[in-house]
Amino acid sequence: MATIAEGRLIEPMSMLSIAKASQLLAEESQPLVEVASASSAEVTQPQDKEEAASAQVDEWPIIAEPEPVMVNEEPDKTEEAAAVTEPPATEEKPAAVEEASNTFEDDPYPLEDIKATLVAAEDIDKTFRSSCIGMGLLPVPEMILTPQTDMISAAIGGKILAFSDEWFAEAANLLTPTAPIRQPGKMVYTGAWYDGWETRRHNSEPFDWVIVRLGVASGIVVGVEVDTTFFSGNHAPAISVEGCFSQDDDEIISWKGARGKWEAILGVQACGPSHRFGWKLNEPSSKQYTHIRLNMYPDGGIARFRLFGHAVPVFPDNEKEIFDLAAAQNGGVAISCSDQHFGTKDNLLLPGRGTDMGDGWETARSRTKGHVDWAVIKLGAPGHISKVIVDTAHFRGNFPQKVTVEAISWSAESEPTVTEEGWKTIVPPSKCGPDQEHAFECAVRDTPFSHVKLVIIPDGGVKRLRVLGTRKV
Repeated sequence: MATIAEGRLIEPMSMLSIAKASQLLAEESQPLVEVASASSAEVTQPQDKEEAASAQVDEWPIIAEPEPVMVNEEPDKTEEAAAVTEPPATEEKPAAVEEASNTFEDDPYPLEDIKATLVAAEDIDKTFRSSCIGMGLLPVPEMILTPQTDMISAAIGGKILAFSDEWFAEAANLLTPTAPIRQPGKMVYTGAWYDGWETRRHNSEPFDWVIVRLGVASGIVVGVEVDTTFFSGNHAPAISVEGCFSQDDDEIISWKGARGKWEAILGVQACGPSHRFGWKLNEPSSKQYTHIRLNMYPDGGIARFRLFGHAVPVFPDNEKEIFDLAAAQNGGVAISCSDQHFGTKDNLLLPGRGTDMGDGWETARSRTKGHVDWAVIKLGAPGHISKVIVDTAHFRGNFPQKVTVEAISWSAESEPTVTEEGWKTIVPPSKCGPDQEHAFECAVRDTPFSHVKLVIIPDGGVKRLRVLGTRKV
């Protein structure tokens, strides 16, 4: 079994437990992370009295309410966003790692061997996210496939319910929708500041854990991303992911790090320093889940955690009840667009009205006469549309002059192109204004539609798109 040392692949050595690897990380002369399965080494690490006293806890802290516990009192990080350092585009990729064993001798229980394929860091976004730009002009519509949603993102309503520890950095950072940042030299009470989740050293349990409630009603999992960017020497050596379906948050929290009713989504996988790791399940999960537990062996730090898949919404029992057919929480997905230079089209379907222009859809300035920009949305369920709301919140000098909305009924496995025959105008070109919601009545109510196309004239920014209607029975 190969190991990682300082980002290099080295020759196999004697079998070490994940806990032994954690001890070696603390020795400057041998910064080694072992991701092989354990043999007979014990988890508990030797500590002097001072370390033991600081690390000792009677019981892991559990969040009573579904809100993260902020260990450090720090200034609002969003205010310092302009001064942060983004990860270098040419950052060297760490050496390849072999898949970790799905069982450890110190594990309280074995995990099912879930078949998954490792996705290269540079391929994660195009594999899982809806990054199709201008694809509506392709001659082969079969190339346009439905993308996945990050079902635990804080932007969509994902929440941290509980965690084993967050001494160095808060677990809530895992769900931040933006990429991790770095602020060299910034120190807080616990030490260097990190944009991610980081636990104490010398974990006496097999793994640290964090429990997350999905931002959607429930979902089917397609893939996982664990990002350790900027964590080097304190990164997570290995992880696993489990899921369950429940409407009882308190029961799930009570399981802590025990087996409970958790089911394996992704078996134990090796990680490394400062790198994005992605895994695509060979087969999407056969069940839908409401809660996820990320396990980190044995301790360390992770910057971001993403869970990609398809939302399985809970539709109203009343067939005549009107709801947002396009909302991401109801299964809506932005599948393609002409441009997303300043803000992604996925933001159109998020809940709420956002905080600033950064969480809307915004295109580059056009210089061509007759130019328009567009975004195609797959509704969470086909339905009869009654009203469309186009919100330009926070877009005050860069809102579109006009918008028009089209819709189509589509049943093919591939997604419709922007030039597909069958698009019908449901909102004619209509004038827009700054920083406000614009409500338009649907011009076609006797036809159920599966997709809508928002066209902005000539360009600009839109915060949210709401497609109100009833589900097709």
